[in-house]
Amino acid sequence: MQTLPRLVLASTSIYRRELLGRLRLPFEVLAPDVDETPGNAERPGLLAQRLALAKARAVAHLHPEAVVIGSDQVADLDGVAVGKPGDHAGAVRQLRAMSARKVVFHTAVSVVCAARGFEASDLARVTVTFRSLDDDEIERYLQAEQPYDCAGSAKSEALGIALLSSVESDDPTALIGLPLIRTCTLLRQAGLDPLGAQRP
Repeated sequence: MQTLPRLVLASTSIYRRELLGRLRLPFEVLAPDVDETPGNAERPGLLAQRLALAKARAVAHLHPEAVVIGSDQVADLDGVAVGKPGDHAGAVRQLRAMSARKVVFHTAVSVVCAARGFEASDLARVTVTFRSLDDDEIERYLQAEQPYDCAGSAKSEALGIALLSSVESDDPTALIGLPLIRTCTLLRQAGLDPLGAQRP
């Protein structure tokens, strides 16, 4: 039986860990040491791509034989990056700003294997339209879910879906934090086919 290459997820996100687990591939989780400070006037999509690749490279540098997945998500409101709110007050500000608005979530994924000189990246864009939200709705949602570690302050895979009027995407898990269609494509390019790995 062919030995699978070591697969590493360069992320501390519980959401990305759960999503990657759906592929039924054995993998490890390692935290990347990456400065996530945006560059001056850096566009949200470019920021997500840069950080995803930086995370994958950081872990691949320490584990060159491994196939390493890095990912990052940045919400985009009128060209301005919206990150994780961090606390209740930040989440209130974000949801007020996004009420009755369209927000684009840029979710980037990179796969790196340093020993083979392999690097590939892709970007999924998800357009989310928020309902018109009043302060009472915002407060009740935040008390219920406390989504302070989520870009844009709403967990679409849970109660946050009630804040939205529409979601447009060609990669349905991208909004949660890891675009699995694109991830599978990049893994195949790296020589790790999720379906092939399941064969006896």
